Amino acid sequence: MTLALGTSKAAEPTELRWNPDSLPPFPPIALAALNLMSGTDTSLLQLCNLIRSDPAFSTAVLRIANSPLVAFSKNVTSVLQASMLLGFRRLKSVVITVGLKAYLQDSFTPLLQSCWRHSVACAMIAERSAKWSSFDKDFAYTAGILHDLGRVALATVMPQSYARVIERGADQSQDLLQSERQLCGIDHCQAGRALATSWNLPEAFIEITSCHHDPTAPALGAASVLRPSCMLADALGFAVVRCRVPHSYPEIRAEFSEPARSRFPADAQELVSEIENEIKVIESV
Repeated sequence: MTLALGTSKAAEPTELRWNPDSLPPFPPIALAALNLMSGTDTSLLQLCNLIRSDPAFSTAVLRIANSPLVAFSKNVTSVLQASMLLGFRRLKSVVITVGLKAYLQDSFTPLLQSCWRHSVACAMIAERSAKWSSFDKDFAYTAGILHDLGRVALATVMPQSYARVIERGADQSQDLLQSERQLCGIDHCQAGRALATSWNLPEAFIEITSCHHDPTAPALGAASVLRPSCMLADALGFAVVRCRVPHSYPEIRAEFSEPARSRFPADAQELVSEIENEIKVIESV
């Protein structure tokens, strides 16, 4: 695959040209989970069999199924049992989360850890907001996990250039995208679209990876919670690039529709603690 997007004049030299072919493929089991969208019993069995074929994924799914995140009343001892108890949609979310963690595992630098923690925090906020708004909370969670694939890719391929992006900071998302184009030759939304297309992800996730910073992009249902969730994750301390003029917790909470905005804790630190605890559980898997 070739990509002719790094054509803008860079203010500073990039360490190398953006090349998505240099990135490792996303774990096949996680990709299969994304493409099994029907939610039927047959799909659940297919996904269960895929998980059972991989010892690392089997172990990770069982550990999450037995963790405080799920809190089943009895021990889960098999992938099939975990599949039945979690259900297709939740199992799919677990597999995709484990997949992203596995994707980063071999190069889990502080920069990539920051990307990981932001994605998980965004996913957790989006899941809560979607649930309170009667949207598809599992889709919202998956969108949160995947929305920054492009940033993960840039931080992997061009860590020095992306470190300079972070040093610059940003006043708003468009400043960030401009810095990425200047220093990396491509912004993380463009990179996300290229990756999601290359990996044959469903169209909904191609749009999410490429348009989550665009306030004019149409977003309905569960997809509508992603942009404020991303902003809130940043405001709560899970930012990759620090905003020079940060928005307050009440300001961003007001971006969510009712009844979601009223369900978030009044104290931001309470939500931070909830997210930190959940991230620790996932990171221990």
